[in-house]
Amino acid sequence: MGELVLVRHGQTEWSRTGRHTGLTDVPLTEEGERQAASLRAPLARRRFALVATSPLARAVRTAELAGLEDPVVLPELVEWDYGAYEGITSAEIHEERPEWDLWTDGVPPGDVGYPGEGPEQVAERADRVLARVVPVLEEGDVALVAHGHVLRVLTARRLGLPPGRGALFRMETGALGVLGTEHGRPVLGGWNLTG
Repeated sequence: MGELVLVRHGQTEWSRTGRHTGLTDVPLTEEGERQAASLRAPLARRRFALVATSPLARAVRTAELAGLEDPVVLPELVEWDYGAYEGITSAEIHEERPEWDLWTDGVPPGDVGYPGEGPEQVAERADRVLARVVPVLEEGDVALVAHGHVLRVLTARRLGLPPGRGALFRMETGALGVLGTEHGRPVLGGWNLTG
């Protein structure tokens, strides 16, 4: 049985400054490009039966720099739609809503094109990705190149946890997570691994 290798895109200016970066397509910084390229060596040691990316350029570019060839674009791997909180930091949100928690509250709707999502909606997308890629693990490893919050929800769902438990799996930019199996059960094999 192969392993599910989760790849968070490299640093962007918005991730560097803590701004919620959902659907806005922000490019990698120079540091983000370095982070992505540093993943080439650990990823080259694996045989991937499938490589899939989010449609956003920061994920596609990360896959390219990391040496992951012929990725399939899966729209469900797009980042959490932060609605009205797109581009805003958690500190700014807490000034108006001190008790706000993304993992339980979701986000309010934003402008046109940013309707916002709650944890359950992101989990529905993650479950669709898992339904598609888990059978491929019979053929080898699967790489998913995407974004911090959607990958955290996907991790929770793969481990049989509710989506809000994704809060437990902080994932840095330009890092890998590995989900394997033990005795037929999904397990966390490694987290925040870098090149």
